[in-house]
Amino acid sequence: MRPHHFINRELSWLEFNGRVLEEACDPNVPLAERCKFQGIVASNLDEFFMVRVAGLKQLLAGGVADSGADGMLPGEQLAAISARTHDMVAALYRNYLDFIAPQLAAKAGLAILAPDQLNPEQKGFLNAHFSRNVWPVLTPLAVDQGHPFPVLRNRSLNLAIVLRKEHQRVARRSRIFAVVQVPAVLKRLVEIPPSSPHRAAFVLLEDVIAMHVGELFPGFRVVGCHCFRVTRDFDLSVDEDEADDLLKTIQRELRRRERNEAVRLELAHDTPAEVEGFLRKALHLQPDDVYPAEGPLHLADLAPLATRDELRDFRDEPFTPQPVAAFLDADMFRVISEHDVLLHLPYESFDHVVDFVSTAANDPDVLAIKQTLYRTGADSPIVTALTRAAENGKQVTAMIELRARFDEKRNITWARVLEEAGVHVVYGVVGLKTHCKASLVVRREGDAIRRYVHLSTGNYNPLTARTYGDISLFTAREAFADDTGAMFNLLTGYSAPPSWKRFTVAPLGFAERIVELIDRERMYGRSGRIVAKMNALVDPDVIRALYRASQNGVSIDLLVRGICCLRPGIPGMSENIRVLSVVDRYLEHARIFHFHAGGRREVYLSSADWMPRNFIRRVEVMFPVDDESLRDRLIDEILAISREDNVKARMLLPDGTYQRLRPGNGDPLRRSQQRFIELARQSAARPATQREDGDEYVAAEREGPTKTAATGALPTLLGKPSLPS
Repeated sequence: MRPHHFINRELSWLEFNGRVLEEACDPNVPLAERCKFQGIVASNLDEFFMVRVAGLKQLLAGGVADSGADGMLPGEQLAAISARTHDMVAALYRNYLDFIAPQLAAKAGLAILAPDQLNPEQKGFLNAHFSRNVWPVLTPLAVDQGHPFPVLRNRSLNLAIVLRKEHQRVARRSRIFAVVQVPAVLKRLVEIPPSSPHRAAFVLLEDVIAMHVGELFPGFRVVGCHCFRVTRDFDLSVDEDEADDLLKTIQRELRRRERNEAVRLELAHDTPAEVEGFLRKALHLQPDDVYPAEGPLHLADLAPLATRDELRDFRDEPFTPQPVAAFLDADMFRVISEHDVLLHLPYESFDHVVDFVSTAANDPDVLAIKQTLYRTGADSPIVTALTRAAENGKQVTAMIELRARFDEKRNITWARVLEEAGVHVVYGVVGLKTHCKASLVVRREGDAIRRYVHLSTGNYNPLTARTYGDISLFTAREAFADDTGAMFNLLTGYSAPPSWKRFTVAPLGFAERIVELIDRERMYGRSGRIVAKMNALVDPDVIRALYRASQNGVSIDLLVRGICCLRPGIPGMSENIRVLSVVDRYLEHARIFHFHAGGRREVYLSSADWMPRNFIRRVEVMFPVDDESLRDRLIDEILAISREDNVKARMLLPDGTYQRLRPGNGDPLRRSQQRFIELARQSAARPATQREDGDEYVAAEREGPTKTAATGALPTLLGKPSLPS
């Protein structure tokens, strides 16, 4: 297969961020949610530059000329990324200036004012605020022969100040540069007394400093004051073979990476060329690395506005995750011992996962708890339960992944908390990130030992569990307990079982198993069927296997939220493959793989996307769903509803772009996340003896997909489907 049969990974990711931007620009999305999406676009770009662009720059600097399956060299990728990202940033700020900011003022009475828009009362308020709260924490930094350009923290806001001596004629050679860092310890949105017609008014902290910056440089006249922001290479570089103590090594690397090479410079659009050149030279950046902004830098910092009471009527209708009927007023371990239980987050409550660990911590019959922790959140009830379990005398083991990107500091803190409580903390297998999500409870029941297992596609994080779409499985099946125990032995020791009973574990043959399942489906020809839901599809060998299956007539639906390097719709190669991406109020995060298997209808859940990093450099788990009713629910409800979304779904075209789907003539609106909300409410309202099997929804597995039309424009007729009260 040729390079043009594959889409570049980085450009595909940018297309995903473009779909998020589309939500920020969609007039049918409530105003507060549009503010949220514009912040997500900005935060996503931060991470993209800190990791992906930084990595490409390292390859280019090192003279590495390797290319991926798509054939693009590092320099070619960086040029394409720069062009696409500059367009994206321009569109983001056009949307902010033309729609978001005016509507915040007109509809909600919220205004961010520039210094020249302030009345005398507001200026007086800011003068006092600056003197009391801002001036004491500022540090002016001169830049000259005796004062080198400062090492500015990653993602920090700064002011580039141009000065000249008082009473000195204006001359270029007499100008002096200085830098003032905008304190991250202070709120960036400074609320001030509002004036009609505003209900609330704010001034950006950098503007407050700029209004008073002359006070920091007595004896100098301020010629210019320009806001800028630096993004640095922020990936960790840890040689575990050389690290005697992984925790201390990562702590040292966390401090070091704040001084890594700059990869992007954001600045105000009206910054003079002289200042831009000065900053570029100091940061060793090229013109393509500079991103002008016609508005506040880093719009994610404006996200607190979306939570204001003034915007309560401009949000998605509120929804509370629903309890699972099987667990209501019932002994959790008894329920799991009788049958497997599936949890569909965030529509069903993550509290059941917390209860699973918390109940085990308090249960006198529980002997041991083993738990993986990848991203846990700032206030983790899981960690609290594990510490309580250890204090109650149980044997508790926690596998904490210290290298969970951007959560390293938090995980180090949790590791220390758990160790102090007596939990046995381990950091996994050398050279691999532990990304699987598993919990094992060992319980004495009479004269026997019974083990209970929780497995998930998502993290043990109560905050993201309210916004990420994931699947959890509770089971007491012996084969699952054996494999979970063996997996923890692999993580804490050096042993892997000669074979797994029900699990597929990376890096021990995961990629090979996926290709095997796809190739097996290929043997069924036109009666073959694959539906796979994941965050990203990158692995070239898996993509080649999907192409082979399509060429043999297998019908393939791929629900890929983010990166997809497969190119669908190529005649003679991938015309039987359809790729959809749903971007809505919740982040699609589940990994569900369905293979028709000649009518056996096999379904697997996993912590892993189909990417080389998941197959090779991480410990991941894929496990089957053996309960027939749960399998049917995954196929005929969750996957079917996701496949038929014609409100928030976009379809990938052969050229790598996406088009939004619209209903066909006479077809109803189908917004998958809205439907999941409805089903969760209905299921919670039913008696526990009645199992929700999605009978109100036409199963696409049997009936085929509903006709939809693709359009490149935003929907103007769909409106916002109302959610049930």
